[in-house]
Amino acid sequence: MSRIFAITNQKGGVGKTTTCVNLAASLAVTKRRVLLIDLDPQGNATMGSGIDKYEVERTVCDVLLGEATIAQSRLDTELPGLSVLPSNSDLTAAEVALMNSEGRERRLRDALAEVSDDYDYILIDCPPSLNMLTLNALTAAQGVIIPMQCEYYALEGLSALVETIEQIRASVNPGLQIEGLLRTMFDPRNKLANDVSNQLMTHFGDRVYRTLVPRNVRLAEAPSHGMPVIVYDKASRGAQAYLALAGEILRREQQQQPVAEAAGG
Repeated sequence: MSRIFAITNQKGGVGKTTTCVNLAASLAVTKRRVLLIDLDPQGNATMGSGIDKYEVERTVCDVLLGEATIAQSRLDTELPGLSVLPSNSDLTAAEVALMNSEGRERRLRDALAEVSDDYDYILIDCPPSLNMLTLNALTAAQGVIIPMQCEYYALEGLSALVETIEQIRASVNPGLQIEGLLRTMFDPRNKLANDVSNQLMTHFGDRVYRTLVPRNVRLAEAPSHGMPVIVYDKASRGAQAYLALAGEILRREQQQQPVAEAAGG
């Protein structure tokens, strides 16, 4: 059974798509089977994974509208073990069409049921707003990974997102929880960044990943080459950070398994 994570933040420009693409690639490098779902009409995660969003025959739009299955629409990448359910601007039309559809927030969850055994991890890149697409992601997911910059407005945006997650849990997805908070574009020389980081640790404790993603030129360059940074420059600080994050997520899983087995037994 796969672990399904929505990677989201209602604030744009926090490294959400960068995190989705590079965490997916890093998990694939550890021999896990990974599906990256691009749920943003901009299609940046699709392009950043080396797939031309203008050339794809089927996208997540077709899946949400019930016109194709995930198995028919997913594409393999050059990185072994990593597949992508692509997106492009067609997805905007799907969002409009879904507004008046019955069970609209469950479309992605229902579609994933058919392929969940094919993957160890499914990562969903959400658009930077709370809309019907993000609602589908949060209904389908078991956990939420929140990338965020340690800056002045970050905590305010975070409290709104936490409130949204609570509402989803109360209404359509009682199993949803915050998997972790990831500090991105981090500059340890910046006093404000350190202050906000400390506040996060105080409020969220061990749900804040120990991994810090630095500002890194190679990380910023990689999408323009259609590559995850681990393919573009494995030795870069950005690549090493996302490998560390993958390792941290895998260790958390291993620690939680004995607890779950004990509870089940």
